[in-house]
Amino acid sequence: MKGTGARELMLRAKSGSRGTRADQGVRPTNFHGLLAVSLLVLCGCAVGPNYRRPQVAVPGEFRGAPVAASDPAASIADTKWQDLFADQTLNQMVTTALAHNFDLRIASERVEQARSQLGITRANQFPFVNVEAGYTGSRSSSLAAFPVPPGTKLSASYTTLGAALSWELDIWGRLRRLSEAARAHYLASEEGRRTVGISLVSDVMEAYFQLLEQDLELEISRKTQGIAKDSLNLVELRRQRGAASGLDVRQAEQLLYTASVQSAAAEHAIAHSENLLSLLQGSPPAAQARGRKLEEVPIPAQLPPGLPSALLERRPDIREAEQNLVAANAQIGAARALYFPQLSLSAFAGGESRSLLELASAPARVYSVAPGALQSIFHAGQIRNQVRFSEAQQRELLISYQRSIYSALREIADALVSFDRLREQRSQEEQLVHTLEETVRLSDLRYRGGLDSYLQVLDAQRNLFNGQLALAQLRLQERVSVVQLYRALGGGWG
Repeated sequence: MKGTGARELMLRAKSGSRGTRADQGVRPTNFHGLLAVSLLVLCGCAVGPNYRRPQVAVPGEFRGAPVAASDPAASIADTKWQDLFADQTLNQMVTTALAHNFDLRIASERVEQARSQLGITRANQFPFVNVEAGYTGSRSSSLAAFPVPPGTKLSASYTTLGAALSWELDIWGRLRRLSEAARAHYLASEEGRRTVGISLVSDVMEAYFQLLEQDLELEISRKTQGIAKDSLNLVELRRQRGAASGLDVRQAEQLLYTASVQSAAAEHAIAHSENLLSLLQGSPPAAQARGRKLEEVPIPAQLPPGLPSALLERRPDIREAEQNLVAANAQIGAARALYFPQLSLSAFAGGESRSLLELASAPARVYSVAPGALQSIFHAGQIRNQVRFSEAQQRELLISYQRSIYSALREIADALVSFDRLREQRSQEEQLVHTLEETVRLSDLRYRGGLDSYLQVLDAQRNLFNGQLALAQLRLQERVSVVQLYRALGGGWG
């Protein structure tokens, strides 16, 4: 008996030790399995191509660029817009426009929309947890197919309360690619806002210079009107004394009427320019202040464009095009991930009881875990065409990115040659105007001396009038070319 009892105790001890080892072996196995699934979810491969900036052939220098100084990387775009032209009135207009312009405010709201959309898309990578509550009430029929004994309770009700979890396991990186695309769209919207800001700065400057040029045209026209009136009075006096004919009077009237028409046109254009500046500043139409006269606004002595390679980082429209390309590249991965199974996990834990007071009791506890997988078998080519569509979009945006770079190079080359040639034109026009002023003086002396007809004086005055207007236009275009170069180089923001 002792031997039998001892043997039984030994067998029980061995059995117990085996059971203990088995239990200890099960727990690490489950833990390692859960850890492996978690690592697979978090570190799973993201299908699709990873973005790499495309190689675009960019020249070593801009066409038409002046001879580089000691620092070839120096650029006028590095100058703050406040320091580009020394005009406090202009700077105040730009400051007001940056604070109140409608287009810039709209662009800022689009940035906020894209940022929120990024948050919405990124949230899909994480588990969703919701609180669920429900009440169910029912009553069975006592006249159903099976007879119900008298006194049987036919009605029942119960309440359910608990937490529900749902999670798409992003093993193939579909959700990460979608988040990558949303982030790129957000960054593109930010670059779009900066593009609007640069355009706004240049638009205000150009409109302001246009206004100053129209003021100059009005001044020239009114001055010519005064000269024409004096000439007309002189000719009429000479006709009364028999020294001039009626033809001379009619010829003298021509310049007066021409100057009057130009004066009215300048006043009309001034009103339009003031209204435009009001809109750019986000205000109703109103008169605008002036600072210096157009010819008094200094032009930067040097306009170094810098290096073409800097455009890829400086121009926000190029960066915007690149971010759109990044988004399209990520969309390819999201589309290809649909070829693979979509894994999901849903769970519920809570209580279910007929009495609200017993929901938290142990017998009322309920839970469920439901992992799932979805693998597409036949979708009539939908996924394949979605991948093709994404790849075609990516190729289109790659072309757009390349075009944006070469368009920027063209804008800068045009602005450089415009400034160089306009400066020469303006210099020659100034000499022409000086010559025409001398011609008017000499023609008037010869007419007063009776050596020439009034037609010579009229021609000289008309040529001077047109020359002065042309000089005003060239002064405007010269300053606008500086603004256009500044804008093309990506200056004007920050």
